[in-house]
Amino acid sequence: MTKKEELSKDTIEHISKLALLELSEEEKEKFSKQLGDILAYFKKLNDLDTSNIKPTTHPIEGLSNVFREDEPWESLSNEEATKNSKYKQDGYFKAPRILKK
Repeated sequence: MTKKEELSKDTIEHISKLALLELSEEEKEKFSKQLGDILAYFKKLNDLDTSNIKPTTHPIEGLSNVFREDEPWESLSNEEATKNSKYKQDGYFKAPRILKK
């Protein structure tokens, strides 16, 4: 990909399908250029000399995670968990369909 190259229409359509987005032709053209510019910017990072840069494992040195002990306890019953839900069915929360068939 050259410096100002745009992504192909097929690539934009594939990405929008994966993201469940319906894009107009105008939006496809716009996003093709914008995503191409973003990728070109990231490719500039390949030109940087990082041979003397120590890899960073964490931005704050000496920080360690503090975890509590994992102690099991009694969980809510199905009735307690769903008692305030407006929509429930057969002991489960009922949610509207969000994906197309």
